[in-house]
Amino acid sequence: MFQSILVVCTANICRSPVAEALLKARLPGRRIESAGIAVGEFEGHGAAPMAKEVAQADGLDLEAHRARQIRRDMIEAADLILVMSEGQRRKISELSPAATGKTMLFGHWLPDGGAHGYAIPDPYRKSREAFTHVHQLLTRAADTWRAKLGD
Repeated sequence: MFQSILVVCTANICRSPVAEALLKARLPGRRIESAGIAVGEFEGHGAAPMAKEVAQADGLDLEAHRARQIRRDMIEAADLILVMSEGQRRKISELSPAATGKTMLFGHWLPDGGAHGYAIPDPYRKSREAFTHVHQLLTRAADTWRAKLGD
């Protein structure tokens, strides 16, 4: 059903690379990719050093990741698009109105998330504690997606 999943954040250097790695570990055999809605100067850059460090401590390898700007063809090719905030969800809808129904918050199934789910904050340029907190949220959210989409 959902064989192709696109995970989206702002610059594709902090949240979405980690979320992509978490989902790949939990949903083997699926095509899972990530991109950013405002990559700009980070195009082609690796994941943020603190995101890589926290992910590595959790057994995830982000070394091969390179940030990339989302494109309409990526949106249209995905069966499911997972974003970190309502603003990103709106941006996806602007880029491809037909994708609105298949775009959800990555934290959709987390408790206390409100009507559409739990927005996951951007840790960019913040402390190690902020990156650790976001990593924990992403991990919990990935676990909920595995429960919903798993075989």
